[in-house]
Amino acid sequence: MEHVIDTIKARGLFDNWTDPGVYDLLKTPQTVYGGFDPSADSLQAGNLVAIMNLCHYQRAGHRVLALVGGATGLIGDPSGKTSERQLQTAETIAHNAECIKAQLERFIDFGPGEHQAVLVNNLDWLGKFTFIDYLRDVGRYFRMGTMLNKESVRARLESPNGMSFTEFCYQTMQGYDFLHLYDTYGCRIEVGGSDQWGNITAGTDLLHYQRGVSCYGVTIPLIKDSAGKKFGKSEGNAMYLDSKKTSCYQFYQFFLRSEDSVVVRYLKAFTFLPIDEIAQLEESVRTAPEKREAQRVLAEDVVRRVHGDEGLAQAQRATQALFGGSLKGLSAADLLPIFKDAPSAELPAADVVGQPVVKVAALAGLLKSQSEARRMADGGGLYLNNERVGAADILTEDRAIDGQVLVLRAGKKNQRVVKLAR
Repeated sequence: MEHVIDTIKARGLFDNWTDPGVYDLLKTPQTVYGGFDPSADSLQAGNLVAIMNLCHYQRAGHRVLALVGGATGLIGDPSGKTSERQLQTAETIAHNAECIKAQLERFIDFGPGEHQAVLVNNLDWLGKFTFIDYLRDVGRYFRMGTMLNKESVRARLESPNGMSFTEFCYQTMQGYDFLHLYDTYGCRIEVGGSDQWGNITAGTDLLHYQRGVSCYGVTIPLIKDSAGKKFGKSEGNAMYLDSKKTSCYQFYQFFLRSEDSVVVRYLKAFTFLPIDEIAQLEESVRTAPEKREAQRVLAEDVVRRVHGDEGLAQAQRATQALFGGSLKGLSAADLLPIFKDAPSAELPAADVVGQPVVKVAALAGLLKSQSEARRMADGGGLYLNNERVGAADILTEDRAIDGQVLVLRAGKKNQRVVKLAR
């Protein structure tokens, strides 16, 4: 079996390690952990990179610990942030942690087996400390000079917003997580994004001082979009794994629209496709970019992994609907994201149900007048919900999708979404 470090390097998922000795350590089965911040009730595509990274460790025969930060989430990680985040209630963080646990179980194997993963929440141990106990048992092992020299700390101290004592102590909490997982599970390796370097080394230092053992960190590069922005809430380009927050269609389209410059990187990071197969797709990007074969394979693989076969089928139906395919099987909630960029109108249901479609087309502003709409219908170019209608067709109640939405189209590209007010 290929060494996991060689695997993640080949897939662009390796950034750095705290000590090259981790390579030899990983030649035998080890326990590895990665953490997830419950600042929202859903993970997003940026987190999927970390999840896939942990999956590679598990597939290589190592035991994985997936940590949900029920305690650290109450504080907020200052790494990469320019100002202190707004604190959330304990109830919100607990709810978010449960949602994230459910999402992680879709990807990482927590079932019985030789390489069974373990799901942990750091509130279970950090929540037991009193302030005085924490200062005596944990805080005294951290040196102020080392803490102040962390890049995440220095950058904030030099900024106009500064850094609160609360945020400054965050690294001690993540460091203690590593020690607790070493004591409980024998974990000697932490993996995380490159922006976590300071927090990871806080843990390796603590283990050295308190246990006299060598533990290691392996970081993952931040995967960015074609504009050079990392995926995430703060950048405004988060693609959530929860279909209620980002529909299957939107998730599918995000990857389907990947630029040629990033699609191969995404294929390596977000899928388990063999490297030689990705190389063939890379060749297709060079020789036949208009076919967008690499983008299609990427979108199908990622959506199937995140939302299952039904989610992929729904996304594909929605994509076909945008280009004139059938709208059957799609709800109003499905349709609105699909046509979000199309002009829309809101009309009282009582004013349009029972009226000729040509009149509704004029009222909605799709065409300038009923006579123009009638000429369009007579020429075979007027559509209701992607089905051709005639000049005499009447809009009946059952033709409104979920009783709420109509999709009108004149010709190939002129569309209008009509929301019925009741």
